[in-house]
Amino acid sequence: MKTKVLAWTSVIIVAILFIAGYFKFYFVYSEGVNEGDINYFQKEGFVFKTYEGKMIQTGYNSKNANTTIQSNEFKFSVDQDRIAKQIEESSSRQIKLHWKRYLGTLPWRGKSEYVVDSIMSSSKPQGNDYDNLLEVPVY
Repeated sequence: MKTKVLAWTSVIIVAILFIAGYFKFYFVYSEGVNEGDINYFQKEGFVFKTYEGKMIQTGYNSKNANTTIQSNEFKFSVDQDRIAKQIEESSSRQIKLHWKRYLGTLPWRGKSEYVVDSIMSSSKPQGNDYDNLLEVPVY
């Protein structure tokens, strides 16, 4: 009788831990899209090499009566080499990233809860004409 109770208690504890671990690390809590300029994007880590980046999003500061322009930072991770290469190639453009948010981080997925899974669009920044810039030699 004691072994049956101990066995059922162990099964219930393992099931609860499994369900809690799933919701903490694999359940997609939310997903969305952010658009802006990539501030930095790098591959880092000691054992698990992941891509970490920060995007600057411009907007208006609604807390201030003068409605000044402010920037918001969006920190994200990328766990796929294909997506990372596309982000690196779009570094001088406005980029729209689709992300999934998890409640916890895993070392092989990155340091951020926000994991980018696709690039929705990439375009040149408005107001800047990078094609007509003159190259200045460095001495």
